[in-house]
Amino acid sequence: MKHETKLNTKHMLHKTKRIALTGGAAAAEALKQVDLDVMPIYPITPQTTIIETYAGFEANGEVETEMIKVESEHSAMSAAIGASSAGARTATATSSQGLALMHEVLYIASGFRLPIMMLVSARALASPINIHGDHSDVMGCRDSGWIQLFCENGQEVYDKTIIGMKLAEKVKLPIMVIMDGFNTSHSVENLEILETKVVQEFVGEFEAISSLLDTENPVTYGAVALQNSYFEFRIDQEEAMRTAEAEYEKIAKDFEKISGRKYSIFEEYRLEDAQKIMIITGSAAGTAKVVVDKLREAGEKVGILKIELFRPFPHKKIAEALKNAKEIIVLDRAQSIGTYPPFYSEITKSLYEAKEIKNTKSYVYGLGGRDIFQKQIEDVFAGKIEGGYIK
Repeated sequence: MKHETKLNTKHMLHKTKRIALTGGAAAAEALKQVDLDVMPIYPITPQTTIIETYAGFEANGEVETEMIKVESEHSAMSAAIGASSAGARTATATSSQGLALMHEVLYIASGFRLPIMMLVSARALASPINIHGDHSDVMGCRDSGWIQLFCENGQEVYDKTIIGMKLAEKVKLPIMVIMDGFNTSHSVENLEILETKVVQEFVGEFEAISSLLDTENPVTYGAVALQNSYFEFRIDQEEAMRTAEAEYEKIAKDFEKISGRKYSIFEEYRLEDAQKIMIITGSAAGTAKVVVDKLREAGEKVGILKIELFRPFPHKKIAEALKNAKEIIVLDRAQSIGTYPPFYSEITKSLYEAKEIKNTKSYVYGLGGRDIFQKQIEDVFAGKIEGGYIK
């Protein structure tokens, strides 16, 4: 049922409609609205709902996207690189072993500075085989030069797919928009969807730079770079990645003007006077917020800092947000076997650089899709579970 969003004093918001969608279908809906040119596809659980939904759009004539059915995820990313190099707005999707199979060519996409959108339903890696959600797959490619944007729920998946497409094309880097496998990808929520015309005006037309099909200005992709040039390319890539933080903030503010929904590099939930702050991302953040509300009612000064933009990592702003905390609790849904978990490593680095040494605890939870419950989060805040694993 359509409804008109209320106007506020600052922004003219646009008409929206409410639809019950899974996270995967929400991603497909957003991709339809940004008007893709090419979408290479290969199925893998729990990502398949994204490409199945989009294939339905294509079969019904709702999109004019060229869908390329390939024989593997490696081929899907290779086809995406070819399409984007030729000047096409391009997206794909994957999970788990599929993302691992793409690993070789992820670096080519980022090195070519191609604004490819990839939706990832984050899932555990084998072995043993497990099809359920954790962040092992996306953490395995966190240094591949892709922007990484995490989502808590289906509404964020829809919104951040739109925001992410504009961001990637602005900074000329590929982007992963990440949802938790099954918890988000297969859960149905009542979402607010913008009008397609509004989305397309927001994202704008894709203007490729140095397209392979621009015969008036011929270019070479994939040339050899030896010692005196390879290093310079990597520096340029890092500089582009560093601009993504500020650009994301700008684009998110512009999106708020048309939707009324606010996003930032991280979400501060009840941090105003928090003495204990939990760092978390993804679907478990919703459960953690419920616990924080409950503990606040009991007089405890606790809060949540939910990471949204993971690459580039906002070290200075994170340290600033945590400076008044007496205790920091970092929850990772992935391991870095042989060293500290990913989020914990980033947080401690942020605090060290800012000379804000805190009592910081590290926990790994939810591997292989194992649920985390309110009682466990309460026990972590209460210090009843020592750092390590939340089983």
